[in-house]
Amino acid sequence: MTYHVPRGGLPPQTALTTDRATFTEAYAVIPGRTLSDITTSYLPGWDGTRLWVLARPLSGFAETFSQYVVEVAPGGGGSHDPATDPDAEAVLFVVAGTGALDIEGAEHPLGPGSYAYLAAGAAWALRNQGPDVLCFHWIRKAYERADGLEVPESFVTREQDVAPVDMPGTHGAWSTTRFVDVADLRHDMHVNVVSFEPGGSIPFPETHVMEHGLYVLEGKAVYLLNRDWVEVEAGDFMWLRAFCPQACYAGGPGPFRYLLYKDVNRHVRLTLR
Repeated sequence: MTYHVPRGGLPPQTALTTDRATFTEAYAVIPGRTLSDITTSYLPGWDGTRLWVLARPLSGFAETFSQYVVEVAPGGGGSHDPATDPDAEAVLFVVAGTGALDIEGAEHPLGPGSYAYLAAGAAWALRNQGPDVLCFHWIRKAYERADGLEVPESFVTREQDVAPVDMPGTHGAWSTTRFVDVADLRHDMHVNVVSFEPGGSIPFPETHVMEHGLYVLEGKAVYLLNRDWVEVEAGDFMWLRAFCPQACYAGGPGPFRYLLYKDVNRHVRLTLR
């Protein structure tokens, strides 16, 4: 598997300012080069760590989730108590380096492709125990409890160990790697990897209630966002508001793949938060 890893730094003074960065009422595009040294953030309780905030609950922007790209320095960087919100569930998806994730006293090794679901209220800790920078996506959502359903348990797996499912009639041109059973209604968010072979497409404008966060892991494509066709490539992030039309054509020469967040399996709120 190939995963884009941000490298920080800063564009040179000779670089053109013109870019694909876009922020609208229906969608946003954050190009990969925006993840520079001057757009990083830091968190209390995390040693040797910096991160880029790609999405956060904000009026006129993301409503249901936050998403970070996190860098943890080698030599033991990380955190012993990162879960500051007891109502927050999370997914970690590793794109570079190695580390150790402790969940309720059980240790799990992490490497590129590792996927961890962390249940709301779970006690966990993360350390970089390798010689290189550990880089991962950290997606968080306030878990919505439902009568008659237990809180799902935490688990760790790898993309390499989960078989992708072809979308109907696409013969492998469009597939989805699902880490959670779609029939498991305990889960109120899905974080999947969506893959297209060169020339593969979403052949109609999807228009639905799920909010999306999409981080391009590999390749390039032309993506329909509301009324605009936008070129995107590895390292770019897209936010799509609920009901924002979307479609795409994968550009090649290799696969086009992205990490996809969406909120699922709960009644629509009838009052504003």
